[in-house]
Amino acid sequence: MAIAMTRRQARTTKSVFIGLGLLVFGIWTLTPLYWIVVTSIKPNLLIYREPALFPSEVTMDHYSFVLSKTPFLLYVRNSALVTLATTLASIVVGTLAAYAITRLHFKGREWVARSVVVTYLVPVSLLFIPMFQVIYSLGLMDNILGLMVTYLTFTIPFATWMMIGYFRNVPFELEDAALVDGCSRIQSLVLIMLPLALPALAVVALFSFTLSWNEFLYALVFIGSDSQKTLTLGLIGLVRGDTFPWGPMMAASLLGALPPVLVYIISQKWVVSGLSAGSVKG
Repeated sequence: MAIAMTRRQARTTKSVFIGLGLLVFGIWTLTPLYWIVVTSIKPNLLIYREPALFPSEVTMDHYSFVLSKTPFLLYVRNSALVTLATTLASIVVGTLAAYAITRLHFKGREWVARSVVVTYLVPVSLLFIPMFQVIYSLGLMDNILGLMVTYLTFTIPFATWMMIGYFRNVPFELEDAALVDGCSRIQSLVLIMLPLALPALAVVALFSFTLSWNEFLYALVFIGSDSQKTLTLGLIGLVRGDTFPWGPMMAASLLGALPPVLVYIISQKWVVSGLSAGSVKG
């Protein structure tokens, strides 16, 4: 009887600690997001005068201002073009590169695979000076095409590295059987390899989308005109001198965060399986 009560107390204590841990984690994670939401729906006068968790008055003026009085939709369009082009190119190029490294036999294959990882690990802050010279030489300064070229320098190595781990775990016998049946290399890649690597493709798409959508440093250095600004860079334009319009800035930040969230919700099933499978197979 005493042993049973001791075990019950131990389980209760464990449940309490787990609950407290989850509560602290939830507060730590959600408080900034909650504060952004609250600030975005407060009238300007209450933002400074009423630092409360629950606003006494709610307004949608900040959202209306951002959507109708600023180039917010233009910034979203530029970010969407850059992000979609970068994500698609990363998937195609990364898949072909990973397939060549894992399935074809050529001299220096291992060296190429290792250099891909090293390239991915180089800090972005060290690359923007040489990338500036490259983009300037190509005549792509102040153009979102320059951002697309630049973002591919860090999304393609990640896509290639991710796909290498998956392709190496697809049995060679499956592809050999397809080749014996008359498939070409491209057909075996499309019909055999890619269906088995859908979780990896989802992870690559999500990470490429998120990295490109949230990137700021290259956009700040390479873009100057309003017509070419992306969303992260355009948010700075809301600041006038030393005046920070917190309501519109929070509204724009919240609207700008929706696309990556929606992409993650849609691809969550494949992303979770892709990350977990990659952790044991890569």
